[in-house]
Amino acid sequence: MASSLRTVVTHLNKDLRKQANSVKDYSMTEVETIMHLFRSSPLLPTELAALTKITTQSMSQILKKMDEQGIIKRSPSKDDKRKVYIFLTPLGKKMVSKVKDDTDEWLKGAIEKLTDKDKGVLIKALPVLNKLI
Repeated sequence: MASSLRTVVTHLNKDLRKQANSVKDYSMTEVETIMHLFRSSPLLPTELAALTKITTQSMSQILKKMDEQGIIKRSPSKDDKRKVYIFLTPLGKKMVSKVKDDTDEWLKGAIEKLTDKDKGVLIKALPVLNKLI
């Protein structure tokens, strides 16, 4: 069961990623970083590195790229000037919205191809799947 679920989730994730045209030039870690900032902004670079399970040095390179492209902005902490918080710019937020719209539209079309019975099974499975994450 674990192997089958992993295979399905992996293929679904790849198919969804193919639909996200606005992030095709970004690695999975870069996209994950953007999504963490979208959900929990602002974050420190060390927090982002821990969330994505990469080194702070690797995260620094990712953030440099995103900063140069105008996706993120850095803001010094008011309490501790050594700390710099990272948050998405309006361009970064727009990118996330576009990705969500693109992938939701594709997934909606894929779901519409299912039978009513399969849709019912999928609806019942969602709470169980949510417990896995």
